[in-house]
Amino acid sequence: MKQLIDFPYSNVLVLGLARSGTAAANVLLENSKSVRINDMHAKEDDETVEELKSKGAEVILGTHPLHVLDGIDIIVKNPGIPYDNIILAEAMKRDIPIITEIELAGQLADGEIIAITGSNGKTTTTTLTTEMLSESSLAVKVAGNIGLVATEIAQTVERDESLVLELSSFQLLGIQRFKPSIAVLLNIFEAHLDYHKTMENYMGAKFNIFRNQTETDYLVYNADDTKIVTAIEKAPSIKVPFSVTQRLPNGAWMDQDYLYYREEKVMPIADIVLVGAHNLENILAAIAAAKLRGATNEGIYKVLTTFSGVKHRLQFVDNIKQRLFYNDSKATNMLATQKALSSFKQPVILLAGGLDRGNDFQALLPYLKHVKGLVVFGQTAEKLKKLGEQADITNIVAAEDVEDAVVKAYQASAEEDVILLSPACASWDQYRTFEERGDMFIQAVHRLK
Repeated sequence: MKQLIDFPYSNVLVLGLARSGTAAANVLLENSKSVRINDMHAKEDDETVEELKSKGAEVILGTHPLHVLDGIDIIVKNPGIPYDNIILAEAMKRDIPIITEIELAGQLADGEIIAITGSNGKTTTTTLTTEMLSESSLAVKVAGNIGLVATEIAQTVERDESLVLELSSFQLLGIQRFKPSIAVLLNIFEAHLDYHKTMENYMGAKFNIFRNQTETDYLVYNADDTKIVTAIEKAPSIKVPFSVTQRLPNGAWMDQDYLYYREEKVMPIADIVLVGAHNLENILAAIAAAKLRGATNEGIYKVLTTFSGVKHRLQFVDNIKQRLFYNDSKATNMLATQKALSSFKQPVILLAGGLDRGNDFQALLPYLKHVKGLVVFGQTAEKLKKLGEQADITNIVAAEDVEDAVVKAYQASAEEDVILLSPACASWDQYRTFEERGDMFIQAVHRLK
């Protein structure tokens, strides 16, 4: 077990178990910290709870009593727990620091950290960067919001390896000294305001990714995003831009035919197999980050001529009787659905709906021109139905859930149609995660056969 060298706290409250909380608690216990755990949903007889108790942790379950804060120096919280939680609100009154386990991961990894964030495209860019390094015969591991707990993976990262982290705004809001060698900022759009309350808070969390960088670190950023360009002006790190519209001698860019890194021609655009014009931004960001760690053009070419997308992000699922099914369950906001719809020129039957965060969905209206049918579900079904009527979509059907939506979309389809799950909403009204929602879509498609 690697040691936390720069962690001057003795008494730690881990708020929320799940996988990240369990990993953080184990690391802290191995580093001889006094650990108290508070979780609303875990049970006393859970194997994880019993194991942590056996290692010396104090575990308080089923309620959030304020006395869990007594004697506590710092809180490591689950990223999903909002700051208006009763324990966190009281902790802020008492000036108790609050972090996420990303802060611990930053201390545990011996190798270089590449941290990637943005409102959209994080998973694709993280996967591309990791694969480009791997195909260039460079040692690399991946973790974070992509599904692998950063603290667990960081402990295995050696000096000659890179650790690529996909980071959400929730994770980045809870850092103190976390400092990636390479930070990647993809884009900033309105998202998660139910959690962050204001756009300023949301952007502030995202921009934490470069807050602790120094003049020896690199900041890869989207030169076409004015909010990002403004925010990074005073960043001390070495700035490496990427753009789909500008020629950038000091960054990653493209013309009509080729991708470039600085003045070097990397590969032809025509050879890329990943669907969607928006993915060119993700690709350029990944090229910049990977090149900074020594990736070769050969490795980059191999990835971009074989990689067709990550699961739940415009993932091709199947071709059933000339209907093409795509799973874009990770589209939890309107921007992601806009980009998904922009990826197709043939007729689309769109499956959309989910948690109601107060959006009116008007931003989707210009992107519905190729949508011939709309299947709606979840809390936002009625709002999306009205949007479809406004767009003069005549075939609008309500479904119970994603599985029912697949059947109804197939019944309404014709040959050469795209049947696209791109919900524009979070999944939490009906499913625990967007992954679960996407898996239900995939299973329903396979059942059609």
